[in-house]
Amino acid sequence: MKIVFIEQDRCLACRNCERACAFQDSRNFDRESTNIWVHVNMDHRTIFTLTCQQCEAAICLDACPTAAITRDPDTDAVIVDEKTCIGCRMCIIACPFGCIHFDSAKHIAVKCNLCSGVPKCVQNCMSGALHYADINELAAVKRHKSNRPRHNTALLPAKEDRQ
Repeated sequence: MKIVFIEQDRCLACRNCERACAFQDSRNFDRESTNIWVHVNMDHRTIFTLTCQQCEAAICLDACPTAAITRDPDTDAVIVDEKTCIGCRMCIIACPFGCIHFDSAKHIAVKCNLCSGVPKCVQNCMSGALHYADINELAAVKRHKSNRPRHNTALLPAKEDRQ
């Protein structure tokens, strides 16, 4: 199963992913129309990017009373059928990641559909923080990276500051 994987430490908070997603879905750059979110906390100096995890055991799928949420047979993405969705928001309540939102203009639930297997957010990520690959391949790469020897380094204060 392929997913969009986010390397949080590589994200620059440029928000290109948000713009690409919003434009793909609604042809505008409104942040309310995106299915990937970059959260910047200036107080704690943190960046956190979030999108649908395309859960294997998708709770949102089970929560939908009209079976409007299904799996795409080609991409394995959890998708919302706009014609079947009644806008009850049960999937929004059920999603543990908060990755489904309500489109008040269309009165339906909206979430990442992986752009039919070619995620625009990944294509437009300048820093290479977003990857679209099989979850098992991503896990193997992550394990390989974590097994590399690390060199502990630290920034020292300027010479005039050391006293």
